[in-house]
Amino acid sequence: MNEPVLSEKLLIIGCGDIGQRLAQQVAPRGYDITGLRRRAFSDLPYLRYRQCDVTQTGQLAPILAEGFDVIVISMTPAERSDAGYQQAYVQSCQQLVAGLKQQTHTPRLILFVSSTAVYGQNDGSWVDETSPTQPEGFSGQRLLEAEQTLLNSGYNSSILRFSGIYGPGRNRLIEQVINHRASASPHYTNRIHVEDCAGVLAHLIELAKDQTLEPVYLATDSSPTPMREVVSWIAQQLDVSDFLAADAVNERGNKRISNQRLLSTGYVLRYPDFRLGYRELIADYRR
Repeated sequence: MNEPVLSEKLLIIGCGDIGQRLAQQVAPRGYDITGLRRRAFSDLPYLRYRQCDVTQTGQLAPILAEGFDVIVISMTPAERSDAGYQQAYVQSCQQLVAGLKQQTHTPRLILFVSSTAVYGQNDGSWVDETSPTQPEGFSGQRLLEAEQTLLNSGYNSSILRFSGIYGPGRNRLIEQVINHRASASPHYTNRIHVEDCAGVLAHLIELAKDQTLEPVYLATDSSPTPMREVVSWIAQQLDVSDFLAADAVNERGNKRISNQRLLSTGYVLRYPDFRLGYRELIADYRR
């Protein structure tokens, strides 16, 4: 008689929009899912929430004692500052590693949601996982520090560096076009739909059951595009003229992010081009 297959326990630290989408995608596969947030939040059919400030010493360890097989860290800083990034990313990873060292159960996989902000390239060149990471801003510097905390922890960890995330509720570019405040920047921009963010995480969680993951993956769509071209296309869909503003703040950086390592694992992007994603967003925005 075959032994029953026990469901794995998944912990999502910083379980906001991406975490909820991830939980929804992997729940049918039998995962027992717990999401942590700083503030209390109502449970969902596929997700049990726990209130926990993981940056504070002692709050995370009792939860880790429940024994999780997969841990995903997807934090959002309370403020966009050096101190905010230090707390959200570096301290969270430090508390996780310290808490795990108090446990007897070892997770099979830790995934950390990072950002392509760790790259400082500004010349329109292609960037991949082997490119040098020399960020000028505090965000990239703190994210790199958090990444190294996990990669040097001795636990099986992999880093996901997402490019600019867009999707439902993220209407910044649409509103800039409508308000005639869009950027005329010729710099390359890179983006990924939030559903693909969750999809990549779900894909790697399953893939890691059968093979060793790379330490770092870049997660972005297949269409690096100059900002002016992106907002021009959005304006055309909205039938808006005179949408550019000379003094609009340009996107940071100027690089083309390669997703070839990720695609080589067999992941198929749901939104390989910004036009596919923004067409849906524009349709929803008009309702």
